[in-house]
Amino acid sequence: MRDGLRGLTTRGRSFLAAAVAAAVSAGILGEKDLLRVAVLLATLPLLAALYVGRSRYKLACSRALEPHRVPVGAHSRVVLRLQNMSRLPTGTLLLEDRLPYALGSRPRVVLERLGAHQASSVAYTVRADVRGRYQVGPLVVRMTDPFGLCELTRAFPGTDHLTVIPQVTPLPAIRLPGEYAGSGDSRARSVAVHGEDDAATREYRRGDDLRRVHWKSTARTGELMVRREEQPWESRATVVLDTRAYGHRGDGPTASFEWAVSAAASIAVHLRQSGYKLRLVTGSGADVDATEVAGDGVLLDHLADVRLDQRVDVATLVQRVRQRADGGLIIALLGTLNTTEAELLAGLRGNGATCVGFLLDSNSWLNLPEQARAESAQAHGAAALALLQGGWRVIGVDHGSRLPALWPQAARGSQGFALRAAMAETVAGVVR
Repeated sequence: MRDGLRGLTTRGRSFLAAAVAAAVSAGILGEKDLLRVAVLLATLPLLAALYVGRSRYKLACSRALEPHRVPVGAHSRVVLRLQNMSRLPTGTLLLEDRLPYALGSRPRVVLERLGAHQASSVAYTVRADVRGRYQVGPLVVRMTDPFGLCELTRAFPGTDHLTVIPQVTPLPAIRLPGEYAGSGDSRARSVAVHGEDDAATREYRRGDDLRRVHWKSTARTGELMVRREEQPWESRATVVLDTRAYGHRGDGPTASFEWAVSAAASIAVHLRQSGYKLRLVTGSGADVDATEVAGDGVLLDHLADVRLDQRVDVATLVQRVRQRADGGLIIALLGTLNTTEAELLAGLRGNGATCVGFLLDSNSWLNLPEQARAESAQAHGAAALALLQGGWRVIGVDHGSRLPALWPQAARGSQGFALRAAMAETVAGVVR
């Protein structure tokens, strides 16, 4: 009731003021009929306040996002369902869902009166051009009585989250360097040469068949171990995303870092669809093992949240990749490098790894003077040459480059090696 009195509208307060004036006039003039009018004028807003104050606790709200995960630039539909849980009808309801600025202005929807136990749904759409995880809600409902004498605002505490993931671009099918044969008759298989007591083992990973648990090794090490014998060779790949703040240029959705994030998402999804067991490493500390069925969603959710980090350097990035290095293919999305940083990255070539680097000339995302552009191109070429000499396959990326057009350069074979040699000669010429 107290909250209802606070929510009296101008009309409701005017009724109370008129009731007071009529009561005073009735006392002065001795008119009982005028006193009855005063009582009626005072009763109406009080009843309205009581009605709205009680009904505020008898509304139920639910929200659904369709879908809850969308790529950058796509739309999501938000459906609000409001139900009147009381036996009395409501007045007109004004619904306002609170949204972050990146999702646009707050939607306001008018919902006509709801009868006893009646439910109604309304919907609106949101769109985000910047990846991230956004909170949708809480919902604010403004309720009024049928006479418009009292208005009360209620905020439902429930919220939902919309995840805006990077744009994933389909890539052409190519044969990558360092990959093993695929599954089936052509896949090489290891031969079990150990007996039961000395079977090759490794630590248990989520998803492993429990029937392969090697209990003697488990008892000896104190950790759950599984047999490695007769396992197929696996195509493994590590996607590395450079999150150094000083390695990228530009702002907003068109920044060089956003190009790298979208490329990392596209490459990761493409490799998983090609049968690779994938690992994602970022300079910010994320180390995602996407070997499960829902691995795509896990990868994209991490890439939706990744941000540039002022504290990350190339040495930290190399250390994080080496923590679980097991050979296979390494594909790195790299910002601007100097030759010293390129030489540090060359150390990842150990342990039988094949390294492919998409080297971004981040300064090309800026409108630099001609001389500064030439100096930037020279430094970019020197870093590319240092990576090439360290055994990397390097693919240069400038502003406006399209990943599907660059992706075939990562293919192995004579054409790929010829391209690598030609690029080395070109870079050497630039350095001179």
